[in-house]
Amino acid sequence: MERQTYKTLQRDSGLSKDTLQKTFYYFLNRVPLTSIIHHDNIHLRVDATYFKKFCVVCYQDDMISYTQLFRFSDAERYEEIKEDLNNLLNLGLQVASITCDGHKATLKAIKKIMPGVVVQRCLVHIQRMSLLWLTANPTYEAAKELRALVLMIHRIATYNDKQYWIQSLSAWEIKFKDFLKEKSYKPETGRYWYKHKLIRRSFLTIKRALPNMFHYLDNNNIPKTTNGIESYFGHLKNHLDLHRGLTKNNRINFIKWYIYFRNKSNM
Repeated sequence: MERQTYKTLQRDSGLSKDTLQKTFYYFLNRVPLTSIIHHDNIHLRVDATYFKKFCVVCYQDDMISYTQLFRFSDAERYEEIKEDLNNLLNLGLQVASITCDGHKATLKAIKKIMPGVVVQRCLVHIQRMSLLWLTANPTYEAAKELRALVLMIHRIATYNDKQYWIQSLSAWEIKFKDFLKEKSYKPETGRYWYKHKLIRRSFLTIKRALPNMFHYLDNNNIPKTTNGIESYFGHLKNHLDLHRGLTKNNRINFIKWYIYFRNKSNM
């Protein structure tokens, strides 16, 4: 724990540094259990955040900001996510929708275990990745026009907005169809490559996600982004940064306590 943090705790609690350290590690070695909260038509936010040696995947109830389940791993893996979703069903959760960033393992697991559940793609993630590939100051007209459409995504609030935006995207595809197909020859490899691969990648990412981008218009209880859980992760990392000297196991136990207390505050 950071020296300044101990000084603050000593001042506020009146306890010595040794006592605070003993108390801190006492609880780290006795992690709590997370319980499930049942209610009808749960809308989950599913996301993962990465640390140096591990990641944590959270299944969070959007309506009450409650983490129903979480898993520690080294990556987002299909078999593990499939097992988690199956466990949620076995524990009696009635899941109506899942909002996620579109990771292949997550989508595959949902299709296998919860084929009838509505999948909402996180609009912020689609927008963020597309803008990254298109860059802040694109050179090509195709990129400039697609970037303008991408910036509109988070403002789509009605069916008319959706229809107008989809028509605009379709018109963009027709206009730049040949541009997207342009290829360059690489003599060193003897292969042809798409000349505008980042613009193409941005467009194809949107096109593939399109069927699952606007379910929130049908049901306003469906979160259109995973922003809530990303903010949750940000707050967690800020707290964990105060304890940089912890071992991997103690960092994991710290996160378990964090989730436990945050859940308690939302019950």
